[in-house]
Amino acid sequence: MPTQIRAAFDAELRAAHTSATSEQRWAALERAHILSQPWAWPHTRAHAVMLRVAWSEHDRREAAGQVLQIAHGERAGEA
Repeated sequence: MPTQIRAAFDAELRAAHTSATSEQRWAALERAHILSQPWAWPHTRAHAVMLRVAWSEHDRREAAGQVLQIAHGERAGEA
């Protein structure tokens, strides 16, 4: 991951961590997710953080979706 994209990705994860509202948190996570898509490990990390947030917000549907995304990513990496 190039340095500038890594910096933007990390900034979005920090923004998600410090966001005052759920909407702000998810917006930051969505931006981090988009930035990370070309790279397997950062992309998986984005989904892991999204899973953690969904779990903490008791959002079962989102958490289930993130589990599936993480599992799919692992299988795709095996090919």
